[in-house]
Amino acid sequence: MEIKSKLIEAHIVRIKNNTLEFLLLQRSENEKYPNIWQMVTGKIKENELAYETAKREVFEETHLIIKNLFVVPNVNHFYDSNDNSMNLVPVFVTKVKYDSEIIISAEHQKYEWLKKKEAKNRLAWPGQSKSVNIIYEYFKNKKENLNFIEINI
Repeated sequence: MEIKSKLIEAHIVRIKNNTLEFLLLQRSENEKYPNIWQMVTGKIKENELAYETAKREVFEETHLIIKNLFVVPNVNHFYDSNDNSMNLVPVFVTKVKYDSEIIISAEHQKYEWLKKKEAKNRLAWPGQSKSVNIIYEYFKNKKENLNFIEINI
């Protein structure tokens, strides 16, 4: 069995009045996994670094230009029966200005800014909810033992 890393997850958050919100996108009906809610996701292109994929996919799916990313200390994973592989998915997060304009791609039909509990309830997979918990702890509770690596791009 092969172990691969061919996808990324990029969470987008904003904070106002000490309230942290997560941007979730609802997939279009004609896409794989229609109507599910998710963070920005995407395939890593050949010769592309995972964080470069995250930056590119954030722009393609939301039209946001980001200046930095944080590496979330969580790797999502899943088994792909099509090629009998285990897939490791690096997770990133970026914080944007509260009033940032979102323009979604045709891959999605709707977006919403949601608080932690609402975001977790909308996400389909447990690993994604775990990332929401970790991101929330980092930005809201500033846990001393939780230090995200920042990538300036």
